[in-house]
This record gives sequence, C-alpha cells and structure tokens, in this order.
Amino acid sequence: MCTYHGFGVDPMIPASPFDSPHLAAALTAALPGCDLFERLALAARIPGRIVLTTSFGIEDQALTHAVFTQDLSVEVVTFDTGRLFPETHQVWADTEARYGRRIRGLSPDRDGLEALVARQGIDGFRASIEARRACCDVRKVGPLGRALDGAAGWITGLRAEQSADRALAGFVVADRSYGVLKVSPLYDWTRDRVVDFVQGHKIPYNALHDHGFLSIGCAPCTRAVKPGEPERAGRWWWEQNDKKECGLHGHTANQISNPIPALEKV
Repeated sequence: MCTYHGFGVDPMIPASPFDSPHLAAALTAALPGCDLFERLALAARIPGRIVLTTSFGIEDQALTHAVFTQDLSVEVVTFDTGRLFPETHQVWADTEARYGRRIRGLSPDRDGLEALVARQGIDGFRASIEARRACCDVRKVGPLGRALDGAAGWITGLRAEQSADRALAGFVVADRSYGVLKVSPLYDWTRDRVVDFVQGHKIPYNALHDHGFLSIGCAPCTRAVKPGEPERAGRWWWEQNDKKECGLHGHTANQISNPIPALEKV
C-alpha cells in the first residue's frame, strides 16, 4: 500500500526540502510500498524544481514514461556528450515523438571541451583512469551541475542490483554536492522487472539493449557485456577498477538511513 504523510494537509510545503530530514525520511519510508507511477508522483511533490536526468537507458525510459504519462512537473534532461551512439540519438527522437515532449539536451562547455581534446587528444581518456575521469567531468559532470543549478530534487535510474556501490545509495540521498534530494525510484527493482515494465507499456528503448549492451554510455567507452559479467562490466572495460562510475553518482556517504532492500522480482 502506498501511504505517505510527508507533507501532511498543510498547503504550505516546507521551503527547504534538502534541509528537511522529515521529508527525506518520509519519502524513504513511503517509496517501497508504491508502484512506479506513485513513486514518481511522490518525488514530483518535493517543493521546488525537480530534474530527471536520462541517458536513455532502459531504467531512464521507464522513469520518463511515468513522468510524461502523468504530466508531472519534472524537467527531463540529458547530456549530449558528443560521443553518443547513433542508437542513443534515435531513442531520444523516438521518445520525443512518442510523448510529444521535448527533452532538454545539455552539451559540454565549448572552451572546456576544446582544452580537454587539445591536452589529451581525441581518445586520450584511455591513457589513465585520471584522464578518463577528466573526460567524464567535461562531458557529463559539468553539464549535470548546470542541470541541477537551483533544483531541489534529482530523480535518477539507479538500482541496487547494478553494483555494490549503488546498493549503498538508498531510495533517497541528501546530495550535498548539488544541494538536492536525490531520489532513485527503481532502487529495489531487478533488471528483469524494468524490462518487463518497458515491454508491457511499449516504451521506446535503445536497440543496443538487444545486442548485449546492458549499460550504455558514450560509444568509445561502452561494449556489450559477456554472459555472466556484471551489468556495468561493459563500461571502461580496459580499466582494472571495480568502481565503474563516471562521476555523476559518487556521493553515497550522504544518504538518508536506508537498509539495502530485498530486490523486487515481480
């Protein structure tokens, strides 16, 4: 049962959700009992501007569907890094056509990108983990900062099953780097459940998912996953490092207390 008492009956919603442990705790307690549509509707009630960031992966497509079909006051934003797969641009176009809505695309800062390429070369990110993270900073993390500037809430497609680090994140995180409540409505869902949801609602999805690409980022940094490999093994596969993150999601220490859930399979 989806029950939520975070805002009460007072129409005067608190003005600073990030500094309201009551609001964060109420969301954390309520989300497990709600279906995905209800979870997005609750996240959209966080007072202030709410942003959903999408890379057009299968999780983000499920979230975007729940936002657009309910006409929620959530801004859907993506990062056009300059190195995306053609299939990613195609599902971007397909999604806009399906829902009749524009998805805001943010590009890297021009001066920063030109300086990066001048320093590293076009594929210099392969030289070291530090070089790769510098590339991610310019192409993704910088645009994320612009997307979340002035926002109160950030909705993401993180799931506990994706990696050990992501399992620590929780449904609701007070992300002090951006001053937002970071909400992961799919936190306790398995990949199979996400796939069933997308197929059941006939949601557009990236064609690369049908060819072994479980996690899709920039084209030079993503490969298909081999049988038995973790979901994110296809990201930066040349790095001998278990932490497969670009820098967008790296602040799990600020989470609201929340135990690792039993993953929902049905």
